[in-house]
Amino acid sequence: MSETGSGRPHGVDHAPAAENVEYRVAHLRDRLAAEELGELGVRAEVRAGSVVVTGTVPSAQCRETLLRTVHEELDGLSVHTDVVVAETASPDHAEDLP
Repeated sequence: MSETGSGRPHGVDHAPAAENVEYRVAHLRDRLAAEELGELGVRAEVRAGSVVVTGTVPSAQCRETLLRTVHEELDGLSVHTDVVVAETASPDHAEDLP
C-alpha cells in the first residue's frame, strides 16, 4: 500500500475525517440554537455518510436563512434537507362543522 500525505496507507479508514463531520454538525447545531435563528426545532445528524437536516421553521425567510447557514457550515459534505415551513396564517374562511 502506498501512503497518503498524512503518512497513512491508502484504503485505511480515516477516523479523523468522521470526527471532523461530527464536529461540523455539532458546530451547526450550536449556530442554529445561538444565532438569530434560534431554531431548536431543527435536527442535524449524520446518517450513512451524509448529514440529514430535518425540522419545521416558522417562515420561508427562516428556511432560507437556515439553508444558507447549513451550506456555510457543511460545505463539501453530502447534505439532505427536509425542512418545512409551519402554516401560521389565520384561516381565510370559517370551518364548517356538521
